[in-house]
Amino acid sequence: MTLNLTSAQILTGALVLVALFAVWRLGARKARRAEERVRAGARVVSLAGRVLFTGAAFMGVQWLVITHPGNPTLLVVVLGLPDLVAAHVLTRALTVTSLDTTRRRGGERR
Repeated sequence: MTLNLTSAQILTGALVLVALFAVWRLGARKARRAEERVRAGARVVSLAGRVLFTGAAFMGVQWLVITHPGNPTLLVVVLGLPDLVAAHVLTRALTVTSLDTTRRRGGERR
């Protein structure tokens, strides 16, 4: 069995293969971008949940200590600890420790 193809048919077949590969790559890129967007949204929800849980824990301990007075040192520690945590978080958030640079392909800086 012999297969007789013209050069135009071979070129058309090669172009179809290249087009299929390009469509496949484009789909993979779109899927990657969509996955990154979903991850970013999940990070925000996860962070909000942790913040709410930690805030509720601090508030519960403070309420417990305030409603059952008796030890002024414990009262000062329980009311001061959240202030220290908040100060640490704000200081870290507002302090620039490094310059993030984005790189182009090939390791070249912008």
